[in-house]
Amino acid sequence: MQRETPPFAARPVLAAVLVQVVLLSAASQGYGYHRDELYFRMLHPSWGYFDEPPLTPLLAHVFRALADQPWALRIPATVATAVSVVVIALIARELGGERGAQALAAWGYAFASVPLVMGHTLLTSSIDLPVWPAMLLFVIRAQLRGRPRWWLAAGVVAGVSTYNKLLVAVLVAALVAGVLISGPRRVLWSRHVLAGGLLALLIAAPNIAYQATHDWPQLTMGRALADHNAGDVHAQMWPFLLLMLGPPLVPIWVAGLVALARRPQWRPVRFLVPSFGVLLVLVFLMGSQLYYPLGLLAVVYAAGCVPAAAWMRTRARRGWVVAAVLVNALVSVVVALPLIPLTALGSTPVPDINQAAQDSVGWPVYVRQIAGVYRTLTPDERGQAIAFASNYGEAGAVDRYGGGYGLPAVYSGQNQLYFQGRPPDSATIAVVVGGQLDDLRGWFASCAVHARLDNGVGVDNEEQGEPVAVCRGPVGGWATVWPHTKHAD
Repeated sequence: MQRETPPFAARPVLAAVLVQVVLLSAASQGYGYHRDELYFRMLHPSWGYFDEPPLTPLLAHVFRALADQPWALRIPATVATAVSVVVIALIARELGGERGAQALAAWGYAFASVPLVMGHTLLTSSIDLPVWPAMLLFVIRAQLRGRPRWWLAAGVVAGVSTYNKLLVAVLVAALVAGVLISGPRRVLWSRHVLAGGLLALLIAAPNIAYQATHDWPQLTMGRALADHNAGDVHAQMWPFLLLMLGPPLVPIWVAGLVALARRPQWRPVRFLVPSFGVLLVLVFLMGSQLYYPLGLLAVVYAAGCVPAAAWMRTRARRGWVVAAVLVNALVSVVVALPLIPLTALGSTPVPDINQAAQDSVGWPVYVRQIAGVYRTLTPDERGQAIAFASNYGEAGAVDRYGGGYGLPAVYSGQNQLYFQGRPPDSATIAVVVGGQLDDLRGWFASCAVHARLDNGVGVDNEEQGEPVAVCRGPVGGWATVWPHTKHAD
Protein backbone atom coordinates (compact mmCIF):
# COMPACT_ATOMS: atom_id res chain seq x y z
CA MET A 1 0.00 0.00 0.00
CA GLN A 2 1.39 3.37 -1.02
CA ARG A 3 1.84 5.83 1.84
CA GLU A 4 1.91 9.61 1.59
CA THR A 5 5.08 11.35 2.69
CA PRO A 6 5.33 14.84 4.18
CA PRO A 7 6.48 17.73 1.98
CA PHE A 8 10.22 18.18 1.61
CA ALA A 9 11.40 20.87 4.05
CA ALA A 10 13.47 22.63 1.41
CA ARG A 11 14.19 25.84 3.30
CA PRO A 12 15.81 24.47 6.50
CA VAL A 13 17.49 21.55 4.72
CA LEU A 14 19.00 23.62 1.91
CA ALA A 15 20.01 26.28 4.45
CA ALA A 16 22.03 23.62 6.29
CA VAL A 17 23.60 22.56 3.00
CA LEU A 18 24.46 26.14 2.08
CA VAL A 19 26.09 26.90 5.43
CA GLN A 20 28.04 23.65 5.29
CA VAL A 21 29.26 24.28 1.73
CA VAL A 22 30.33 27.84 2.58
CA LEU A 23 32.18 26.63 5.67
CA LEU A 24 33.92 23.76 3.88
CA SER A 25 34.84 25.98 0.94
CA ALA A 26 36.24 28.70 3.18
CA ALA A 27 38.41 26.13 4.99
CA SER A 28 39.32 24.14 1.90
CA GLN A 29 42.90 25.39 1.52
CA GLY A 30 43.51 24.69 5.19
CA TYR A 31 46.82 23.32 6.39
CA GLY A 32 47.56 21.85 2.97
CA TYR A 33 47.17 18.60 1.09
CA HIS A 34 46.22 15.43 2.92
CA ARG A 35 48.54 12.50 2.22
CA ASP A 36 45.79 10.66 0.31
CA GLU A 37 45.22 13.70 -1.90
CA LEU A 38 48.92 13.84 -2.74
CA TYR A 39 48.71 10.16 -3.64
CA PHE A 40 45.59 10.46 -5.78
CA ARG A 41 46.93 13.38 -7.78
CA MET A 42 50.01 11.44 -8.88
CA LEU A 43 48.23 8.22 -9.91
CA HIS A 44 47.95 7.67 -13.64
CA PRO A 45 44.31 7.43 -14.81
CA SER A 46 43.41 3.75 -14.96
CA TRP A 47 40.50 1.33 -14.87
CA GLY A 48 41.56 0.32 -11.38
CA TYR A 49 44.40 0.26 -8.90
CA PHE A 50 45.96 -2.18 -6.48
CA ASP A 51 44.37 -0.48 -3.47
CA GLU A 52 41.16 1.03 -4.84
CA PRO A 53 38.74 1.40 -7.74
CA PRO A 54 39.22 4.26 -10.21
CA LEU A 55 36.72 6.99 -9.28
CA THR A 56 38.41 9.07 -6.58
CA PRO A 57 41.84 9.20 -8.29
CA LEU A 58 40.05 10.14 -11.52
CA LEU A 59 38.29 13.02 -9.75
CA ALA A 60 41.62 14.16 -8.35
CA HIS A 61 43.10 14.07 -11.85
CA VAL A 62 40.22 16.10 -13.29
CA PHE A 63 40.16 18.76 -10.58
CA ARG A 64 43.94 18.98 -10.50
CA ALA A 65 43.62 20.27 -14.06
CA LEU A 66 41.39 23.06 -12.74
CA ALA A 67 44.02 24.15 -10.22
CA ASP A 68 46.77 22.10 -8.62
CA GLN A 69 45.75 23.24 -5.15
CA PRO A 70 44.00 21.58 -2.20
CA TRP A 71 40.86 23.69 -2.61
CA ALA A 72 40.33 22.38 -6.16
CA LEU A 73 40.81 18.72 -5.26
CA ARG A 74 38.33 19.14 -2.41
CA ILE A 75 35.43 20.33 -4.54
CA PRO A 76 34.14 16.75 -5.14
CA ALA A 77 34.34 16.03 -1.40
CA THR A 78 32.33 19.15 -0.60
CA VAL A 79 29.69 18.27 -3.20
CA ALA A 80 29.42 14.65 -2.00
CA THR A 81 29.02 15.77 1.59
CA ALA A 82 26.33 18.30 0.65
CA VAL A 83 24.43 15.62 -1.27
CA SER A 84 24.62 13.32 1.74
CA VAL A 85 22.97 15.98 3.92
CA VAL A 86 20.00 16.14 1.55
CA VAL A 87 19.75 12.35 1.45
CA ILE A 88 19.73 12.11 5.26
CA ALA A 89 16.91 14.67 5.41
CA LEU A 90 15.00 12.72 2.74
CA ILE A 91 15.29 9.55 4.82
CA ALA A 92 13.73 11.36 7.79
CA ARG A 93 10.98 12.54 5.45
CA GLU A 94 10.46 9.02 4.08
CA LEU A 95 9.92 7.78 7.63
CA GLY A 96 7.19 10.35 8.17
CA GLY A 97 9.33 13.17 9.52
CA GLU A 98 7.80 16.61 9.10
CA ARG A 99 9.71 19.88 8.77
CA GLY A 100 11.20 19.72 12.29
CA ALA A 101 12.53 16.17 11.86
CA GLN A 102 14.03 16.95 8.46
CA ALA A 103 15.67 20.12 9.79
CA LEU A 104 17.11 18.25 12.76
CA ALA A 105 18.41 15.52 10.45
CA ALA A 106 20.06 18.02 8.11
CA TRP A 107 21.59 20.41 10.64
CA GLY A 108 22.69 17.72 13.07
CA TYR A 109 24.35 15.56 10.44
CA ALA A 110 25.81 18.41 8.37
CA PHE A 111 27.90 19.65 11.28
CA ALA A 112 28.77 16.32 12.89
CA SER A 113 32.42 15.44 13.32
CA VAL A 114 33.25 12.68 10.83
CA PRO A 115 31.09 14.06 7.98
CA LEU A 116 32.94 17.37 8.34
CA VAL A 117 36.33 15.65 8.31
CA MET A 118 35.41 13.76 5.17
CA GLY A 119 33.86 16.81 3.57
CA HIS A 120 37.04 18.78 4.08
CA THR A 121 39.37 16.26 2.42
CA LEU A 122 39.17 14.27 -0.82
CA LEU A 123 39.15 10.68 0.41
CA THR A 124 37.46 7.62 -1.03
CA SER A 125 35.23 7.74 2.04
CA SER A 126 34.28 11.35 1.18
CA ILE A 127 32.86 10.33 -2.19
CA ASP A 128 31.17 7.38 -0.47
CA LEU A 129 29.31 9.58 2.03
CA PRO A 130 26.01 9.77 0.09
CA VAL A 131 26.19 6.20 -1.25
CA TRP A 132 24.97 4.02 1.62
CA PRO A 133 22.30 6.54 2.70
CA ALA A 134 21.06 6.87 -0.91
CA MET A 135 20.88 3.12 -1.36
CA LEU A 136 19.00 2.77 1.94
CA LEU A 137 16.70 5.67 1.06
CA PHE A 138 15.54 3.69 -1.98
CA VAL A 139 15.21 0.50 0.06
CA ILE A 140 13.06 2.35 2.60
CA ARG A 141 10.94 3.82 -0.19
CA ALA A 142 10.43 0.42 -1.73
CA GLN A 143 9.30 -1.06 1.57
CA LEU A 144 7.24 1.75 3.07
CA ARG A 145 5.62 3.09 -0.09
CA GLY A 146 4.76 -0.36 -1.41
CA ARG A 147 6.64 0.48 -4.61
CA PRO A 148 9.16 -2.33 -5.06
CA ARG A 149 10.64 -0.78 -8.21
CA TRP A 150 12.76 1.38 -5.92
CA TRP A 151 14.83 -1.76 -5.31
CA LEU A 152 16.09 -1.25 -8.87
CA ALA A 153 17.33 2.22 -7.95
CA ALA A 154 19.08 0.74 -4.92
CA GLY A 155 20.76 -1.75 -7.24
CA VAL A 156 21.96 1.02 -9.53
CA VAL A 157 23.50 2.90 -6.60
CA ALA A 158 25.19 -0.26 -5.35
CA GLY A 159 26.63 -1.02 -8.77
CA VAL A 160 27.91 2.49 -9.44
CA SER A 161 29.42 2.70 -5.95
CA THR A 162 31.79 -0.17 -6.71
CA TYR A 163 33.82 2.21 -8.87
CA ASN A 164 34.71 4.10 -5.71
CA LYS A 165 34.74 1.34 -3.09
CA LEU A 166 33.79 -2.31 -2.93
CA LEU A 167 32.64 -1.79 0.65
CA VAL A 168 28.99 -1.70 -0.44
CA ALA A 169 29.18 -5.51 -0.47
CA VAL A 170 29.47 -5.38 3.33
CA LEU A 171 26.29 -3.31 3.54
CA VAL A 172 24.47 -5.76 1.24
CA ALA A 173 25.61 -8.67 3.43
CA ALA A 174 24.38 -6.86 6.55
CA LEU A 175 21.00 -6.10 4.94
CA VAL A 176 20.52 -9.71 3.85
CA ALA A 177 21.38 -10.89 7.34
CA GLY A 178 19.00 -8.34 8.86
CA VAL A 179 16.12 -9.49 6.66
CA LEU A 180 16.84 -13.14 7.49
CA ILE A 181 16.77 -12.31 11.20
CA SER A 182 13.67 -10.13 11.38
CA GLY A 183 11.93 -10.41 8.01
CA PRO A 184 10.13 -9.95 5.79
CA ARG A 185 12.16 -12.88 4.39
CA ARG A 186 10.03 -13.19 1.26
CA VAL A 187 11.44 -9.89 0.02
CA LEU A 188 14.81 -11.54 -0.61
CA TRP A 189 13.46 -13.63 -3.49
CA SER A 190 11.01 -11.07 -4.86
CA ARG A 191 11.58 -10.30 -8.52
CA HIS A 192 12.36 -6.64 -7.88
CA VAL A 193 15.04 -7.39 -5.30
CA LEU A 194 16.57 -10.05 -7.53
CA ALA A 195 16.43 -7.66 -10.49
CA GLY A 196 18.07 -4.93 -8.40
CA GLY A 197 20.85 -7.33 -7.42
CA LEU A 198 21.34 -8.38 -11.04
CA LEU A 199 21.42 -4.74 -12.12
CA ALA A 200 24.08 -4.00 -9.51
CA LEU A 201 26.20 -6.92 -10.75
CA LEU A 202 25.84 -5.84 -14.38
CA ILE A 203 26.92 -2.28 -13.61
CA ALA A 204 29.78 -3.52 -11.44
CA ALA A 205 30.86 -6.19 -13.94
CA PRO A 206 33.79 -4.27 -15.51
CA ASN A 207 35.10 -3.45 -12.05
CA ILE A 208 34.71 -7.06 -10.93
CA ALA A 209 36.45 -8.20 -14.13
CA TYR A 210 39.38 -5.92 -13.32
CA GLN A 211 39.66 -7.44 -9.87
CA ALA A 212 39.44 -11.00 -11.22
CA THR A 213 42.08 -10.40 -13.90
CA HIS A 214 44.45 -8.73 -11.43
CA ASP A 215 44.34 -11.45 -8.76
CA TRP A 216 41.74 -9.68 -6.56
CA PRO A 217 43.99 -6.86 -5.31
CA GLN A 218 41.24 -5.37 -3.14
CA LEU A 219 41.18 -8.55 -1.05
CA THR A 220 44.94 -8.35 -0.66
CA MET A 221 44.63 -4.69 0.33
CA GLY A 222 41.87 -5.51 2.79
CA ARG A 223 44.04 -8.09 4.50
CA ALA A 224 46.92 -5.61 4.62
CA LEU A 225 44.67 -2.98 6.23
CA ALA A 226 43.47 -5.53 8.76
CA ASP A 227 47.05 -6.51 9.61
CA HIS A 228 47.87 -2.85 10.13
CA ASN A 229 44.68 -1.59 11.80
CA ALA A 230 42.96 -4.54 13.48
CA GLY A 231 44.34 -3.82 16.94
CA ASP A 232 43.10 -0.23 16.86
CA VAL A 233 39.73 -1.20 15.38
CA HIS A 234 39.12 -3.89 17.99
CA ALA A 235 40.07 -1.54 20.84
CA GLN A 236 38.48 1.67 19.62
CA MET A 237 35.50 0.81 17.41
CA TRP A 238 32.86 0.85 20.15
CA PRO A 239 33.83 4.20 21.73
CA PHE A 240 34.41 5.65 18.24
CA LEU A 241 30.81 4.74 17.42
CA LEU A 242 29.78 7.33 20.00
CA LEU A 243 32.10 9.94 18.49
CA MET A 244 31.37 9.61 14.76
CA LEU A 245 28.41 11.98 14.85
CA GLY A 246 29.29 13.39 18.27
CA PRO A 247 28.19 12.38 21.80
CA PRO A 248 25.29 14.91 21.94
CA LEU A 249 23.63 13.15 19.00
CA VAL A 250 23.91 9.64 20.47
CA PRO A 251 20.46 9.79 22.18
CA ILE A 252 18.91 10.63 18.82
CA TRP A 253 20.33 7.67 16.91
CA VAL A 254 19.61 5.37 19.86
CA ALA A 255 16.01 6.60 19.66
CA GLY A 256 16.15 5.73 15.97
CA LEU A 257 17.10 2.14 16.72
CA VAL A 258 14.32 1.86 19.30
CA ALA A 259 11.73 3.37 16.97
CA LEU A 260 12.75 1.16 14.06
CA ALA A 261 12.38 -1.87 16.31
CA ARG A 262 9.04 -0.88 17.89
CA ARG A 263 6.96 1.30 15.56
CA PRO A 264 4.33 -0.81 13.78
CA GLN A 265 4.30 1.50 10.76
CA TRP A 266 8.04 0.94 10.30
CA ARG A 267 7.79 -2.83 10.48
CA PRO A 268 8.67 -3.31 6.77
CA VAL A 269 12.12 -1.77 7.47
CA ARG A 270 12.64 -3.23 10.93
CA PHE A 271 15.47 -5.30 9.47
CA LEU A 272 17.65 -2.17 9.64
CA VAL A 273 18.08 -2.80 13.38
CA PRO A 274 19.66 -6.27 13.15
CA SER A 275 21.47 -5.11 9.99
CA PHE A 276 23.14 -2.42 12.06
CA GLY A 277 24.23 -5.00 14.63
CA VAL A 278 25.53 -7.36 11.94
CA LEU A 279 27.42 -4.51 10.29
CA LEU A 280 29.16 -3.65 13.55
CA VAL A 281 30.19 -7.28 14.00
CA LEU A 282 31.49 -7.45 10.41
CA VAL A 283 33.49 -4.25 10.80
CA PHE A 284 34.93 -5.52 14.06
CA LEU A 285 35.92 -8.83 12.50
CA MET A 286 37.35 -7.18 9.37
CA GLY A 287 39.48 -4.85 11.46
CA SER A 288 40.10 -2.50 8.54
CA GLN A 289 38.79 0.99 9.38
CA LEU A 290 36.89 2.51 12.30
CA TYR A 291 34.54 4.66 10.24
CA TYR A 292 32.97 1.93 8.09
CA PRO A 293 29.62 1.92 10.02
CA LEU A 294 29.07 5.65 9.35
CA GLY A 295 26.71 5.25 6.38
CA LEU A 296 24.21 3.07 8.24
CA LEU A 297 24.67 5.02 11.48
CA ALA A 298 23.64 8.18 9.62
CA VAL A 299 20.46 6.45 8.44
CA VAL A 300 19.66 5.33 11.99
CA TYR A 301 20.24 8.94 13.11
CA ALA A 302 17.80 10.17 10.46
CA ALA A 303 15.23 7.70 11.79
CA GLY A 304 15.82 8.98 15.32
CA CYS A 305 15.07 12.53 14.25
CA VAL A 306 11.41 11.57 13.77
CA PRO A 307 10.68 10.64 17.42
CA ALA A 308 13.10 13.37 18.56
CA ALA A 309 11.11 16.00 16.69
CA ALA A 310 7.88 14.67 18.21
CA TRP A 311 9.49 14.89 21.66
CA MET A 312 10.42 18.55 21.01
CA ARG A 313 6.88 19.79 21.47
CA THR A 314 7.67 22.19 24.30
CA ARG A 315 9.96 25.19 24.20
CA ALA A 316 12.22 23.75 26.90
CA ARG A 317 12.71 20.49 25.06
CA ARG A 318 13.40 22.28 21.81
CA GLY A 319 15.97 24.36 23.63
CA TRP A 320 17.75 21.26 24.92
CA VAL A 321 17.92 19.66 21.48
CA VAL A 322 18.99 22.85 19.71
CA ALA A 323 21.68 23.39 22.35
CA ALA A 324 22.93 19.81 21.89
CA VAL A 325 23.15 20.21 18.12
CA LEU A 326 24.85 23.60 18.45
CA VAL A 327 27.43 22.41 20.99
CA ASN A 328 28.13 19.34 18.87
CA ALA A 329 28.56 21.51 15.79
CA LEU A 330 30.95 23.94 17.46
CA VAL A 331 33.16 21.18 18.82
CA SER A 332 33.05 19.29 15.52
CA VAL A 333 34.01 22.35 13.48
CA VAL A 334 37.03 23.06 15.68
CA VAL A 335 38.19 19.44 15.61
CA ALA A 336 37.42 18.68 11.95
CA LEU A 337 38.41 21.86 10.13
CA PRO A 338 41.71 23.79 10.00
CA LEU A 339 40.60 26.68 12.20
CA ILE A 340 43.40 26.50 14.80
CA PRO A 341 46.52 28.36 13.60
CA LEU A 342 49.12 25.92 12.33
CA THR A 343 51.73 27.25 14.75
CA ALA A 344 49.46 26.37 17.70
CA LEU A 345 48.05 23.08 16.38
CA GLY A 346 50.72 20.86 17.92
CA SER A 347 49.95 22.13 21.42
CA THR A 348 46.29 21.12 21.18
CA PRO A 349 44.67 17.67 21.32
CA VAL A 350 43.25 18.09 17.81
CA PRO A 351 45.99 16.16 15.94
CA ASP A 352 45.49 13.21 18.29
CA ILE A 353 41.73 13.28 17.70
CA ASN A 354 41.69 14.07 13.98
CA GLN A 355 44.13 11.92 12.00
CA ALA A 356 43.32 13.92 8.86
CA ALA A 357 44.72 17.08 10.47
CA GLN A 358 47.98 15.26 11.26
CA ASP A 359 48.23 13.99 7.71
CA SER A 360 47.87 17.48 6.21
CA VAL A 361 50.79 19.16 8.00
CA GLY A 362 54.33 19.78 6.86
CA TRP A 363 54.56 18.54 3.29
CA PRO A 364 56.23 21.60 1.68
CA VAL A 365 58.65 21.81 4.63
CA TYR A 366 59.55 18.14 4.34
CA VAL A 367 60.24 18.48 0.61
CA ARG A 368 62.50 21.46 1.25
CA GLN A 369 64.46 19.36 3.74
CA ILE A 370 64.70 16.47 1.27
CA ALA A 371 65.97 18.93 -1.33
CA GLY A 372 68.61 20.10 1.12
CA VAL A 373 70.01 16.57 1.27
CA TYR A 374 69.82 16.22 -2.50
CA ARG A 375 71.88 19.39 -2.91
CA THR A 376 74.76 17.81 -0.95
CA LEU A 377 75.38 15.63 -4.01
CA THR A 378 77.80 16.77 -6.69
CA PRO A 379 76.34 17.79 -10.07
CA ASP A 380 77.47 14.48 -11.59
CA GLU A 381 75.88 12.51 -8.74
CA ARG A 382 72.60 14.36 -9.13
CA GLY A 383 72.42 13.11 -12.70
CA GLN A 384 72.48 9.54 -11.37
CA ALA A 385 70.04 10.08 -8.48
CA ILE A 386 66.38 9.41 -7.86
CA ALA A 387 64.19 10.06 -4.82
CA PHE A 388 62.71 7.08 -3.01
CA ALA A 389 59.80 7.55 -0.59
CA SER A 390 58.76 5.00 2.01
CA ASN A 391 55.08 5.90 1.68
CA TYR A 392 52.74 7.46 -0.82
CA GLY A 393 52.35 10.69 1.17
CA GLU A 394 56.07 11.40 0.96
CA ALA A 395 56.10 10.39 -2.70
CA GLY A 396 53.12 12.61 -3.47
CA ALA A 397 54.71 15.56 -1.68
CA VAL A 398 57.94 15.23 -3.67
CA ASP A 399 55.90 14.87 -6.87
CA ARG A 400 53.92 18.03 -6.04
CA TYR A 401 56.65 20.31 -4.64
CA GLY A 402 59.91 18.72 -5.76
CA GLY A 403 60.01 20.40 -9.14
CA GLY A 404 60.49 23.77 -7.48
CA TYR A 405 63.69 22.48 -5.88
CA GLY A 406 65.01 20.58 -8.89
CA LEU A 407 64.43 17.20 -7.26
CA PRO A 408 64.59 14.14 -9.52
CA ALA A 409 61.74 11.71 -10.18
CA VAL A 410 60.32 10.03 -7.09
CA TYR A 411 59.50 6.36 -6.68
CA SER A 412 57.83 4.33 -3.95
CA GLY A 413 57.02 0.70 -3.32
CA GLN A 414 53.78 1.34 -1.47
CA ASN A 415 50.46 0.20 -2.94
CA GLN A 416 49.85 1.27 -6.55
CA LEU A 417 53.09 3.25 -6.79
CA TYR A 418 55.03 -0.02 -6.86
CA PHE A 419 53.34 -0.82 -10.17
CA GLN A 420 53.79 2.63 -11.72
CA GLY A 421 57.41 1.88 -12.45
CA ARG A 422 60.78 1.23 -10.88
CA PRO A 423 63.83 3.48 -11.12
CA PRO A 424 66.01 3.20 -14.25
CA ASP A 425 69.12 1.04 -14.04
CA SER A 426 71.20 4.17 -14.62
CA ALA A 427 70.15 5.46 -11.18
CA THR A 428 72.94 4.43 -8.83
CA ILE A 429 72.07 6.87 -6.02
CA ALA A 430 68.80 7.17 -4.11
CA VAL A 431 67.75 9.88 -1.70
CA VAL A 432 65.71 7.63 0.59
CA VAL A 433 63.03 9.17 2.78
CA GLY A 434 61.17 7.59 5.67
CA GLY A 435 60.90 4.52 7.78
CA GLN A 436 61.61 1.95 5.05
CA LEU A 437 65.30 2.88 5.19
CA ASP A 438 66.11 0.19 7.77
CA ASP A 439 64.63 -2.51 5.54
CA LEU A 440 66.55 -1.28 2.49
CA ARG A 441 70.02 -0.75 3.95
CA GLY A 442 71.10 -4.27 3.08
CA TRP A 443 70.20 -3.73 -0.56
CA PHE A 444 72.64 -0.85 -1.08
CA ALA A 445 76.40 -0.74 -0.92
CA SER A 446 76.11 2.16 1.55
CA CYS A 447 73.49 4.35 3.22
CA ALA A 448 74.15 7.48 5.26
CA VAL A 449 71.51 9.53 7.08
CA HIS A 450 71.90 13.26 6.39
CA ALA A 451 68.78 14.75 8.02
CA ARG A 452 65.60 14.10 9.97
CA LEU A 453 62.25 15.49 8.85
CA ASP A 454 60.80 18.20 11.06
CA ASN A 455 57.60 20.07 10.27
CA GLY A 456 58.63 22.87 12.63
CA VAL A 457 55.22 23.15 14.31
CA GLY A 458 55.42 20.23 16.72
CA VAL A 459 52.75 18.06 15.09
CA ASP A 460 53.71 14.44 15.68
CA ASN A 461 52.61 12.89 12.42
CA GLU A 462 53.92 9.86 10.55
CA GLU A 463 56.78 11.78 8.93
CA GLN A 464 58.03 13.70 11.94
CA GLY A 465 61.59 12.62 12.79
CA GLU A 466 61.91 10.22 9.86
CA PRO A 467 65.35 9.95 8.21
CA VAL A 468 66.52 11.33 4.90
CA ALA A 469 69.47 9.29 3.66
CA VAL A 470 71.70 8.99 0.63
CA CYS A 471 72.02 5.36 -0.47
CA ARG A 472 74.53 4.33 -3.13
CA GLY A 473 74.97 1.27 -5.28
CA PRO A 474 71.76 -0.79 -5.41
CA VAL A 475 72.98 -4.37 -4.99
CA GLY A 476 72.18 -6.34 -8.14
CA GLY A 477 70.57 -3.25 -9.73
CA TRP A 478 67.03 -2.05 -9.38
CA ALA A 479 65.62 -5.20 -10.96
CA THR A 480 66.87 -7.02 -7.85
CA VAL A 481 66.15 -4.33 -5.28
CA TRP A 482 62.72 -3.23 -6.43
CA PRO A 483 60.71 -6.31 -5.31
CA HIS A 484 61.99 -5.73 -1.77
CA THR A 485 60.46 -2.23 -1.69
CA LYS A 486 56.88 -3.50 -2.17
CA HIS A 487 54.45 -3.07 0.71
CA ALA A 488 50.69 -2.60 1.11
CA ASP A 489 49.14 -0.62 3.94
